[in-house]
Amino acid sequence: MSAPPHPPPSAATVSPLEPTDAAVNRAAAVLEEAARTGVPCAPVRSLLPEADIDAAYAVQRLHVERGIAAGRRLVGRKIGLTSPAVQRQLGVDRPDFGALFADMAVPEGRPIAPGRLLQPKVEAEVALVLGTDLPHRDPTVADLLRATAFALPALEIVDSRIADWDITIVDTVADNASCGLYVLGGTPVPLDRVDLRAVTMTLAKNGETVSEGTGADCLGSPLTAALWLASTLAGLGDPLRAGDIVLTGALGPMAVAAEGDEFTAHIEGLGTVTTTFASTTTEGAAA
Repeated sequence: MSAPPHPPPSAATVSPLEPTDAAVNRAAAVLEEAARTGVPCAPVRSLLPEADIDAAYAVQRLHVERGIAAGRRLVGRKIGLTSPAVQRQLGVDRPDFGALFADMAVPEGRPIAPGRLLQPKVEAEVALVLGTDLPHRDPTVADLLRATAFALPALEIVDSRIADWDITIVDTVADNASCGLYVLGGTPVPLDRVDLRAVTMTLAKNGETVSEGTGADCLGSPLTAALWLASTLAGLGDPLRAGDIVLTGALGPMAVAAEGDEFTAHIEGLGTVTTTFASTTTEGAAA
């Protein structure tokens, strides 16, 4: 699962003084090339106006638009940076979000093929699946509870197209919030049967616990994170819709993944979810 032994493409040839539109296009091209070749790139923050998160989201929107134009199906959003410790590390005081496409979903029982990701790490999360739209800029907890059809345990396989995970908030937002793939558990649980703030999570790698946490470790509650996302997207004129999947954010630290690793997360009240990273010798791995 290691990156090919070639130096990452350099962003140094791109002037940070370019107009924002040109800079956005150049940053998107660098990230797309890294994804296409499997060779991580240099940080893209040098291509964009300094600390300009709006420009970073413009890169992400371009990625989403191009994906949809190519026939990919947008099915939801992920929330990142829900841990106060990670926010402090990146010098921000808010979460971020990225897009989920249908082709990023990995069914349980289907191994993740070698080379599909560049630098994968795994984290356990609560996923919400909406039954109705959330169009309001000021949604309440009651709105969210009514709109949510059910919750599922989930694994997000985060990935960075940027070499060595050398990222700031600008880099990760531009890189679709460092999203790679995701795995959903198969037993839906209505929200009236579980207190998401109080749930406990254990993530095991090859049978050994590598991460633990609670619902409160995700912005105080996964519902709080989902409310932030719903409000933010409604304000942008692109609200959450019925059927959308929302990955609400990590309940504990992420764990590095490599070929042959198996991860199982247990979230109290929601059940378990498992994924496996195939090795190069495994036959029949999913592409």
